[in-house]
Amino acid sequence: MKYLSTRGGMQPQSFSDILLMGLAPDGGLALPESYPQISRSQLDAWRGLSYAELAFEIIRLFATDIPEADLKDIVDRTYTAAVFGSADITPVKRLSDGLVILELSNGPTLAFKDMAMQLLGNLFEYVLAKKGQSLNILGATSGDTGSAAEYAMRGKKGINVFMLSPDGLMSAFQRAQMFSLQDANIHNIAIKGMFDDCQDIVKAVQNDHAFKARYQIGTVNSINWARVVAQVVYYFKGYFNATSSNDEQVSFCVPSGNFGNVCAGHIARQMGLPVQRLIVATNENDVLDEFFRTGVYRPRGTANTYVTSSPSMDISKASNFERFVFDLLGRDGTAVKALWADVDAGKGFDLSAKLADAASKFGFVSGKSNHADRLATIRALDASDGVVVDTHTADGIKVARALRLAGETVVCLETALPAKFADTIREALDRDPPRPAGFDGLEDLPQKVVVFDADAARVKAFVEQTLAG
Repeated sequence: MKYLSTRGGMQPQSFSDILLMGLAPDGGLALPESYPQISRSQLDAWRGLSYAELAFEIIRLFATDIPEADLKDIVDRTYTAAVFGSADITPVKRLSDGLVILELSNGPTLAFKDMAMQLLGNLFEYVLAKKGQSLNILGATSGDTGSAAEYAMRGKKGINVFMLSPDGLMSAFQRAQMFSLQDANIHNIAIKGMFDDCQDIVKAVQNDHAFKARYQIGTVNSINWARVVAQVVYYFKGYFNATSSNDEQVSFCVPSGNFGNVCAGHIARQMGLPVQRLIVATNENDVLDEFFRTGVYRPRGTANTYVTSSPSMDISKASNFERFVFDLLGRDGTAVKALWADVDAGKGFDLSAKLADAASKFGFVSGKSNHADRLATIRALDASDGVVVDTHTADGIKVARALRLAGETVVCLETALPAKFADTIREALDRDPPRPAGFDGLEDLPQKVVVFDADAARVKAFVEQTLAG
């Protein structure tokens, strides 16, 4: 399996090479030359596999340059009951109205990002050892990627993490998870601005090819293809857990900000998983909902990005959306390059002529949720099922209920545990959310973070100073 760029300017690369690369040299995102096609007999054989066994079967189709025995060892060490709380790894919860919640937040940082990040940490360590290299990760987080990356990479040999986050805009729990880490290889940088400012800095550094090469800069954001392919696995597992036969179809409803999570669902569907629809759920920052309703992609800019009670989705420029548009346009890298030149110039684009394909060929529909919807959904679910969900998952459930068709099985992807967003849970239920063991007093621990303006040069100087020290 070789990889190309969404902008058409990269020679085919191996999985291990793109794992360390981050953005492609032409500024695009890596994708496989084609998606593996899963036959009915393969699907039948996979239905009874454990999560780790299924992960190996899927990831080996994409990581063909890693010897299978080595890859199996990496996967088996990643997806364990000790790390994810149970042998099921991603159990499902059925609600009284028939909706299914796919639990993805049982890992170390209580968010779905652990599902991919724990694998990424082990893959990085393996590939770096094989190549005799080190890696300095520069990432951006709106809330959960940062802690998942830092917990996966802390203490890893040959890896440093520099994580950007929007200053003051994550929940107190999210900030404490990251900033309380005292490991020597973990460096937190709060940026005065929104998540999009953080992501723009990461991309600016990635596109400074001399700096990137000199300091061996990589990324853990869903810019990184390995993040996305690891997430493909739980769509297959969720399908098997929500159905009794491979004759059935399901739809997935996915809370969406940067489009990485639902992009993995798109890839699973392209591989042949029986997915009826992919339902994109946004919050008040509804750029993606606007696109799937109108065909117009109109990033708002940080000044017009709302601060909401589902902060991990407070994003106006969705990085992974480029991967889907590449497929939507028949894998035309030249066309994608032109569209993203407009995006980088602060403009959007109009693909309304392709809107029918987005729905009929690729299965996408969308809806949005706001703060009042979130509170109402949290209250209703607590009353009807005795289940407390976080704010982002509530967005997904609200949209799923609004758009569900008669007879449609909808699986809602859980984003995080409610303990990470206690203020809004208290507002909805007038009580604290349940807090898993081991997290008491987290917000009271000493915190280590620096605060900078949204300036790529300042961040690069900090990386240089830290690595020189």
